[in-house]
Parts: sequence; structure tokens; C-alpha cells
Amino acid sequence: MKTIGLIIWHVWVYVYELMIYLFYGNNIKFGSKLYFRSGFTCKSSGGIITIGKHCFFNRNCSIVGMENIIIGDDCLFGENVKIYDHNHVFNKKGLMRNHGFKTKKVSIGSNCWIANNALILAGAKIGNNCVIGAGCVIDYEIPDNMIVRAEQKQKIEEIRFHE
Repeated sequence: MKTIGLIIWHVWVYVYELMIYLFYGNNIKFGSKLYFRSGFTCKSSGGIITIGKHCFFNRNCSIVGMENIIIGDDCLFGENVKIYDHNHVFNKKGLMRNHGFKTKKVSIGSNCWIANNALILAGAKIGNNCVIGAGCVIDYEIPDNMIVRAEQKQKIEEIRFHE
């Protein structure tokens, strides 16, 4: 594994495995000592994205902002975490691609762990010291000091073989 250090606006960003994508739109602000693994994508499409200090982003995380995304200090992100502050507008008439987007601020407090494959959507407000379990979809407010689990009940059935 190769590690390099980048200086972005005089802030050290540690990059593992050399593949990250930063698309500077209107405004992306990084805190100090951030760690990214390969496949990280951050894109501002007219919005403001602020990432606090000492955060770690595992493989294939992406952040796309059209309004405002704020991430506090000391947060950990598992593989494939996706954060979006916008969603498509759906109408019954016309082409979907012409309907546009609706946006709503996303905030993640400090000292949070967002586990693998979590999806943080427009309107999410996650408090400080929270754990968001693998596979959770969050578009609502979570108070400080909470654990959120994805309760996906799976049907388990015995296979009966005919002899």
C-alpha cells in the first residue's frame, strides 16, 4: 500500500492507494489530517461541503453536494458510504431528466462512525457520538449518542430434499 501526502490549501490530506477524485465546485473545505482510501469522490455542484479534522474515509466513499453538507471532526466512514444532500424531483409528466432536484442540508456530528454501505440522504441530521450501522439509509434526525441498526428481517427456511 502506498501513502502520499497532499497539501490542499495548506492542509495535509493522506491518500492511500493513490485513487481519489476531488471535483472542486463552488466550495469544498477540508479540516486537517484527513485520511482517504482509493475511490473517494467529493463533488460540489453549487453547494458547500465541509469536512472536519481527523476524519477517515474507507474505499469508494462519495460525497455529492448541491446545497450544504457538514461533517464534524473525528468521524470514520466504512467502505461504500454515500452522502447526498439532494434528490430528484418526480413528476408524472415529461422526461425524468428534466424534473430537476430538491435539496436539503445534511449534517453529521463529531466522533461518528458510519459503517459500510450506509446511505446518508438529504435532510439527515446525525448528532455527535453516533454509530450508523452497515446498510442503513438515513434521511431524518438522529439525536446525540445513538446507535442505528438496519433491521432487515430475512426469511430463513429449511431445504427439504426428497430422497
